[in-house]
Amino acid sequence: MITDQEFLRISAWLKSHYGIDMGKKKVVMNGRLENYIRKNGYKSFGAFMDALEADKSGKLERMLVNLLTTNHTFFMREFEHFEYFRSVVLPWLSEKESVKKDLRIWCGASSTGEEPYMIAMVLLDFFGTQHRFWDTKVLATDISTKVLRQALEGVYTAEQLSNVPEKWKRQYFRYLSGEERYAVTEELKREVLFRQFNLMNAFPFRRKLHVVFLRNVMIYFDEKTKRELVGKIYNALEPGGYLFIGTTETLDRNSSPFQLIRPSIFRK
Repeated sequence: MITDQEFLRISAWLKSHYGIDMGKKKVVMNGRLENYIRKNGYKSFGAFMDALEADKSGKLERMLVNLLTTNHTFFMREFEHFEYFRSVVLPWLSEKESVKKDLRIWCGASSTGEEPYMIAMVLLDFFGTQHRFWDTKVLATDISTKVLRQALEGVYTAEQLSNVPEKWKRQYFRYLSGEERYAVTEELKREVLFRQFNLMNAFPFRRKLHVVFLRNVMIYFDEKTKRELVGKIYNALEPGGYLFIGTTETLDRNSSPFQLIRPSIFRK
């Protein structure tokens, strides 16, 4: 069982390196780490952290992040966002960028890939035959290398695809015979660029973004960390750019520079 001192040590490390606040999740942390600690021969959680801090390869750090970050998502989650994206945001962008035909869209918490693939399907559907003239690749990032590997593989169960429209299922997925699973087509895979990224790091964008999806991730941050992250996103967006957050999340109206369009949809 993790001690209070060990819990505080790991919590402080997660907060300082990734902005993740697990200060009230001692039981969760113990449950997710205990088996790994025992199986891999560490005498205590403290001994594991000693090894992690001495590990120059970063392997133990990646393992810790993979174990402690929750990655629960599914196709069509909070679909009202995608409807607004298609009916309001994309018509505005297609007119605004009609000359350069270059859209810059970032999904900052890609998890196992459902969300960025959904964004890509909406884009392909919206532009239709004109899509080949546009650069609409979606940048999809996550701190967890484990979920990024799953996203890159792009294989999902029939149950995971149950809410996806049949038209899209036929067009963008191929059935894996005998496995009861579906694989993302190469056409759809080409539309998403997956990368590992820590939201606490300086943003690497050379040009301003048009749309940021950062849904259901700020629930892990305290108010100060959230405020700083929202400020970074605001600065990274083009004037008029959009931010989508989770429907259960909120931004502080007094400190946020964004204009509220609808609950969970904001504009610069």
